[in-house]
Amino acid sequence: MKVVYEYSHLGGSEILQVRYPKFNQEIYDVIKKIKSSKTKISKEKTMMGRALYSPTDMNQQFKEAFNKKGFNELRDIYTITIPNSDVQIKGAFKQIDFVKEKVLVEVQFGKYAFMFYDMAKFQYFFNENKAEVGVEIVPSHALQSEMSSGVSYGEQLVYDIERLKRHFPAVPVKVILVEAD
Repeated sequence: MKVVYEYSHLGGSEILQVRYPKFNQEIYDVIKKIKSSKTKISKEKTMMGRALYSPTDMNQQFKEAFNKKGFNELRDIYTITIPNSDVQIKGAFKQIDFVKEKVLVEVQFGKYAFMFYDMAKFQYFFNENKAEVGVEIVPSHALQSEMSSGVSYGEQLVYDIERLKRHFPAVPVKVILVEAD
């Protein structure tokens, strides 16, 4: 895969370049290793029989490549309680796919709500002092147009972050838009 656009929110890109240059390079190395191929045959009405890029295949490649570089999952498990209620829900959790020291990385080839939820998870771990910067790797609009319907694209995420200004997420984030080679 190749990087086609980068967006730095609250200095996310600069923090990676200055404090974590090795991890920053490893992220680019992983992206370059991902081989995107149209292995999914659509069963959707509007794209019946069309060969598409497979999010499942690309996610598996990302997982293997990041794990080889020493990035691992981060999971916080907790019990949910709410004010004025005796209800306790045990075993709830927040999870990030790839973490190395205080660099969080999410790869998101899903619906837009999941891209935005990744921002909330970055905020959560930042507030817990378990993160300094988040990296969100997402498809560009061009790649998304060659995937199943329902997959979102990074331009929408960047557009929304820009309009929220510094209010959310209040954590440094680097958004990387990728396309097939």
